[in-house]
Amino acid sequence: MRKSILVTAVAVLLAQTTFGDIPRGDSFTNSIGMKFVRIEPGSFEMGTSSVPQELCGNRKFLLDGDPDEKPVHRVRISRPFMMAVSEVTNGQYEKFDPSHRYIRGKLGFSVESDEAVVFVSWNDANRFCNWLAEKEHLPYRLPSEAEWEYACRAGTTTAFSTGDALPKGFHKNVTESWYPDPERGKGMQDIVRLHVAKTAPNAWGLCDMHGNVEEWTADWYGPYFEGEQVDPVGCAGGDCRVTRGGSHSTKLYYLRSANRSGAIPQERSWLIGFRPVMGPAPKTTPIKAPQPPLNQQNVNPSTPALIAQGPDPSKPYFAGPKKYVKISEGSSGPIFSHHNHVPNITTCANGDLLAIWYTCVSERGRELAIVASRLRRGSCEWDQATMFWDQPDRNDHTPALWRDPQGTLYHFNGYSVAATWGPLAVILRTSTDNGATWTAAKTILAEHNIRQMPIESIFRAGDGTIILPCDAVTGGSGGTALYLSRDNGATWVDPGGTIAGIHACVAQITNGELIAYGRGDNINGEMPKSVSKDMGASWRYSASGFHPVGGGQRPVMLRLAEGPLVLVSFAGKGKEPMTITDASGAERAVTGMFAALSYDEGLTWPRIRLVSHDRSNETVETMDGKPFTLGLNSAEPLGYLSICQADNGVIHLITSRQHYAFNLKWLETPAPGRL
Repeated sequence: MRKSILVTAVAVLLAQTTFGDIPRGDSFTNSIGMKFVRIEPGSFEMGTSSVPQELCGNRKFLLDGDPDEKPVHRVRISRPFMMAVSEVTNGQYEKFDPSHRYIRGKLGFSVESDEAVVFVSWNDANRFCNWLAEKEHLPYRLPSEAEWEYACRAGTTTAFSTGDALPKGFHKNVTESWYPDPERGKGMQDIVRLHVAKTAPNAWGLCDMHGNVEEWTADWYGPYFEGEQVDPVGCAGGDCRVTRGGSHSTKLYYLRSANRSGAIPQERSWLIGFRPVMGPAPKTTPIKAPQPPLNQQNVNPSTPALIAQGPDPSKPYFAGPKKYVKISEGSSGPIFSHHNHVPNITTCANGDLLAIWYTCVSERGRELAIVASRLRRGSCEWDQATMFWDQPDRNDHTPALWRDPQGTLYHFNGYSVAATWGPLAVILRTSTDNGATWTAAKTILAEHNIRQMPIESIFRAGDGTIILPCDAVTGGSGGTALYLSRDNGATWVDPGGTIAGIHACVAQITNGELIAYGRGDNINGEMPKSVSKDMGASWRYSASGFHPVGGGQRPVMLRLAEGPLVLVSFAGKGKEPMTITDASGAERAVTGMFAALSYDEGLTWPRIRLVSHDRSNETVETMDGKPFTLGLNSAEPLGYLSICQADNGVIHLITSRQHYAFNLKWLETPAPGRL
């Protein structure tokens, strides 16, 4: 044993003293048994603009590759480096961090010493490389994204280093996995072994470059640019580090040589590992951060003196509907005209309105990202939709937005390990300049779990606690959880109780109790009402008296500055129409979106009216452009709702497509009996 250690030490010493920055020869085995191969300098075409049909299925928007894989550009790698033949294993990683052995087999993955290490963050991987460099006095590090793709391609220009098809030996649970969701996952069928070097190496001797586990790279995620580049190193900063190679439990499309994924550096999942390279880090200057999106440009930094001035509160005020989802028809990424849903809206301290929502083709797809639009104070038109936040190739399901009384904006977002809205982790960003800039994404719920899908209805309770509702399940019924923060968002706790119904809207009443209304878990054929006396630790349930809501619908509730509670929901889906009393005193049947007012903390809702312009029938677009009739007796039938109240008293309500604005007096005024 001593002789073996001595021989290795001598080899390392000779390597660094005789042959400069990397060991001599075509291959090298280091002191912990990792084998490296030499990668010579050269050039290649980075990115792609064409993907074989069989990798895209019926998702035609994938045929041109992802938008972030373009423009295809020439890259020259100017210096040789050495790359690990396979991903770092449990056995190798635990020589650096022995405590990792206690999470071997977490969720069933990576049990044995020769399986790829997972549940390691970018920071963990970087520290491992630094430890190894200090231990052996060799330049270990994570590869740049360009070095990774160059080595993966190994001279090829096809979808994979194996050609335009990937042999069956690389396939590991090729699907959009919901694991470990108990409702939708396949249980043990979703667990695969992650042994390294069991597939044939590419032409340059590297194994598992397609699948097994994703691999951290050194680079911050950013856009590609035209023109030849030498040793590019990505952006100077950002929210996400690039991962490459794809993983198990993933569609083959995302295992291609050109495919780019990314994750926040703190992410630890069962899909991501890493492999080091050896060689001096490129000295290339990182690219500057790209121009901020339109929703962050030219944002007024000041609060207008007359911000509280608005429509006469003694007179009814109503405006809308006005479409705020402005996306060019046929847009196919990264913003999609196909499906735009689950919005949130808030007022900014400068009087602007900011709306965010997700955009995708498939709600379970890895392309799902968060976009935004701004209605600038004094403007009549919403800006064109632009990107707001995205972890590349992660399903960022779902966003939530809130402004605290001091004017700070809070952006919460769930995100999956890959596709689907299965168990999510949650990040938080904040802005103190009306959304012109945002802090880096910080993980607040790091473990991917159910009960962690953020939704509309965030508020600060009377004792200062921030309350964040989250769907407790991934299906259509099963309830809503709450997360509480008593330190202004630094830490969060789940009190343990469950509201009846998903997508629940929550408010606090004057005695300190919480009330909530949700979708599903109906009681006596009605929307369920939940009440908690202990800040969400337990709930009691009853029928609400309101129609239940279903697919494509989400109710909202808000405590108005004037005191009453307002609830906005839907009537008539799958049931008889709702009956309201109009200004003439007559009753009439109506369907669609309605608003209800309560002056007694949710015990009764004496004022109910359609959210409509009270004019002759006209055809308007609802979610994804579907037409509906808006008039005296019918209102918008679909939409995930979001609501806020501006400093001037105007209430702003958005569906998945349209923006409505009204005041309390309008809510209190019965609809006209006839035109």
